[in-house]
Formats: sequence, structure tokens, C-alpha cells
Amino acid sequence: MSAIIPVFGILLIIIGIALLAFELVHPGALLLIPGSILLVAGFLYLFVPNELLDSWVGPLAIILAAIVASLIEIPYYRWVAPTHRPLSTTVEGLVGQEAIVTTAVEPGTLRGKVRVRSEIWSARAVHPIPVGTHVRIVGGEGVSVAVEPLPPPKAS
Repeated sequence: MSAIIPVFGILLIIIGIALLAFELVHPGALLLIPGSILLVAGFLYLFVPNELLDSWVGPLAIILAAIVASLIEIPYYRWVAPTHRPLSTTVEGLVGQEAIVTTAVEPGTLRGKVRVRSEIWSARAVHPIPVGTHVRIVGGEGVSVAVEPLPPPKAS
């Protein structure tokens, strides 16, 4: 039995390091806690196997490792995954945004197109707007936006 403990401890350490390395390469996989627990358990199996198996010290050390890993993991994930805009764009979320006309906007049709950030939207307007004009989104409905031209920039 004593020969199995070092092999098992080394295996736990290797798996723990692998989980932590994978987490560094692919943040957000939520592997800090299990990786930390496996590292602590592996070191306990290697250096104090009797304490891990026969007393309250081993389970307590593993619980403390989980708590410490949790306290580190939560701020880490907030840092690597900062808050961002919603992934789906709605017309209401575009109101007030600037866009550029990519296909001329003609009153009474939805043939006009505008680029908002990296998306292309069908556009409508009260007056014709030529390609290349910078516009502001003032409303919309469904998958089209209502736009109006921005005033030209003032010359310095």
C-alpha cells in the first residue's frame, strides 16, 4: 500500500498542474478550484499520507484549498472576462449610434443599408441619403433602422 501512495500523489499533482495550465490557456473553463484541490491532495499524499487518510487534517487542508482557490478564482474571472454589451443587437440598443451608409437610402423603401459597428442593417429615411454619409440611428422597427444624416464636420 505504501508504494501506491507516492504514485497516486504524483498522479494527482500532474492532473492538478494540467488543469491549471489548461485554465491559463483557455480562461473560463472553471478549472482553478479542482486543479488547486488536486495539487493539495497530491502533496498531502506524497508528504503526509497518514494525515490525509487517518485524521481530520487532510480533509481540512483540502477544504481550505477549495476556499482559497474560490477566493482567487472569482476576481480572476472578473478580470479575464470583463462585462460587455449583450451579444444580440436590437434596434432599441442601436438608437443614438452613428453609422455609415453603404447602399443609398431612398425614402419609402428598405433598399438602403448602413453599417453600425460591424453589422449591416436595412435603413429607411425621410430624405434620400447617398453612400458614404455618416448618419445617426433615430429609431427602427423589426430588422430595419430609421436614420438621419449627421451634420458635416466643421472645418478648423
